[in-house]
Amino acid sequence: MEQQEQHVLIAGGGPVGLWLAAELRLGGIPVTVIEPRTEIDERSKALTIHPRTIEVLAARGAHRPFLTEGLRIPNGHFAMLDTRLDFRDLDTPYPYTLFMPQARTEELLQEFALALGATILRGQRVTGFTEGPGSVTVRVEGPQGAYETRAAYLVGCDGTRSTVRTAAGIDFPGTPSTVLGWLGDVTLDRPPRTGFSLFTLHGGVMVAPLPGGRHRIVGVSPDSLTTEWPGDLTWEELRQKVTAVAGEDFGMRDASWLSRFGNATRLAAEYRRGRVLLAGDAAHQHYPAGGVGMNVGIQDAHNLGWKLAATLNGRAPDTLLDTYHGERHPVGVQLMEHSRAQTALMATFTPEGLALRSLLDGMIVTRPEFGRALAERLTGLSVAYPAADPGAHPLTGTRAPDLAVTGTDRRLLSLLHPDAHLLLDLTATGTLAVRLPRPGPAVHTPTATPLPPAWNGVRAALIRPDGHVAWAGTDEDDDKLAAAAHEAVSTTGRATAMTEAAGSGR
Repeated sequence: MEQQEQHVLIAGGGPVGLWLAAELRLGGIPVTVIEPRTEIDERSKALTIHPRTIEVLAARGAHRPFLTEGLRIPNGHFAMLDTRLDFRDLDTPYPYTLFMPQARTEELLQEFALALGATILRGQRVTGFTEGPGSVTVRVEGPQGAYETRAAYLVGCDGTRSTVRTAAGIDFPGTPSTVLGWLGDVTLDRPPRTGFSLFTLHGGVMVAPLPGGRHRIVGVSPDSLTTEWPGDLTWEELRQKVTAVAGEDFGMRDASWLSRFGNATRLAAEYRRGRVLLAGDAAHQHYPAGGVGMNVGIQDAHNLGWKLAATLNGRAPDTLLDTYHGERHPVGVQLMEHSRAQTALMATFTPEGLALRSLLDGMIVTRPEFGRALAERLTGLSVAYPAADPGAHPLTGTRAPDLAVTGTDRRLLSLLHPDAHLLLDLTATGTLAVRLPRPGPAVHTPTATPLPPAWNGVRAALIRPDGHVAWAGTDEDDDKLAAAAHEAVSTTGRATAMTEAAGSGR
């Protein structure tokens, strides 16, 4: 393989690896993806694309085919509770999940990455590496035998059994599986209502629509509480389990996929070690409650991609990559907590367990703020990164909403780019456009649309390429505000200036 300066090699061509490849190409970085599978796996696996992930796709202009093809579901579940979490009032332009089989998600992401110039090598696998002072030499097994290739960085997006993580010697502590869920992708002659979920002493069952008129049935039952592998799920076993809970099998037939899945929960001790980084399932393993796994992985890649590009393009020091672990590892910790809590609720088939479920269900109904908090956490909209400066504005590290940028027909998400921060001038007089040294392109049109409440008093904000706030200023003195904005821009590298952003992005 031809060696390329600044080259990044990604082990694993699933959704996480493909999104990272696209992000790096948008940042101008040569990238190669090594994937053992010769073809995309047609089994649907991950089904749910959450609102924050749709925002991530929209920030790079990749969202339209997903919106066209995905089934929009305006709610989600927490631990199969009777009352579903309502997404319609969440502060996002995409207040719904998209149901789309993972195979199609991978097809779309692969098309996007290839169109940007990524190299994807299928039927090959990374077997190990040796790290040097300025590069990493990666060993690959391909159709023509073993070979070595060199890259500036190696990223393991190669799943829970990650070869990259193992070769790097990164610990993957956690707990083994004690619960086995089950699922089947089937045709239903008598499908229940959309969002059907039922939990009894005999088990829990959910039914979700798939594109093409098919359905996914997911469940857990008392005999799921085991550390022994009972063998592959059979068609008759699925029918019996569903009937035991729901009283009928909904006329199921023509299964295209039957599977079991466990609740083994592990988190990589380090997301970065030298020139090796981890993302997605290589960094975290958990019970797939709420369908968040693929989403967290894509958001890992979104956080990492612009940092790798900035480092390799010379706009930031290598130490910027240390913030990847500092920001995403705590998200992994929360993911472990969230999935374990749901597992506990879904694996307690006792009157006491049903009472706890009823209590929490009632809180969602009577305490809207509780349900909203669960919804924001499930969808990834509540993720906020810690500010390096303890005196920073409270907005620092939070996700920026999709503000309307006046003077253009675009919104904030569409203005983000992997190789530039975005400076928002909220002074109403465009003071930063004339006071900042060479601020870059500026647009100014006064607006009467109010900002979200959390942004009250903010007169300027610097938005990172991944859509999180890097800095926010409130100084009423225009000279001091401009100086602070200039310092913020200078410490983050290249920036684009925009004046007068407003609106909540509905």
